[in-house]
Amino acid sequence: MNILKSIFRVITIICTVLFKFTCFMSLMLCGAYLLAPLGKINSKGIDLSTFTNTPNETMMVVFNSEYFSGYLFSVTLAVVIFVVYLLWQLHEVAVHKAQEQNSTHIQLVFALSLCGLFIHKAWWVLAIIIAFANWKHIGASLTDIIKNGLATRHSRAEIDEVNKVMN
Repeated sequence: MNILKSIFRVITIICTVLFKFTCFMSLMLCGAYLLAPLGKINSKGIDLSTFTNTPNETMMVVFNSEYFSGYLFSVTLAVVIFVVYLLWQLHEVAVHKAQEQNSTHIQLVFALSLCGLFIHKAWWVLAIIIAFANWKHIGASLTDIIKNGLATRHSRAEIDEVNKVMN
């Protein structure tokens, strides 16, 4: 039964990838059709015999096509939009980490992240530090430091009194 589930899962993944690829290619071809009028080729009348390294005639027909130029333009737009999306995801990594940990600092991390976007990148670094810090461990360490500092100055009775207050 587990074998059938794993086979079905693999088939589902393959179908999903093929569907996404088909959607992407149809979107790019529609973009090529719509953007083809913007890709007017001005060098169609150049004599190719003057060049030493030229593609064959079939490739030149493809390169001189306005639809090919529109396709390249649509692919370039898709790549630029995808890179901007990835940069935004990287920029929001602190906010996502704070939300994942159910941190009480989510609003602070979000505000610092926006300040890092619009003002200075140091605010974004501070947001990353706040989001990824283990605040429970930091609090426990600071508490231990305070207790150890009090232990060297005060008597044992005072230390027990401080422990009662801390706990």
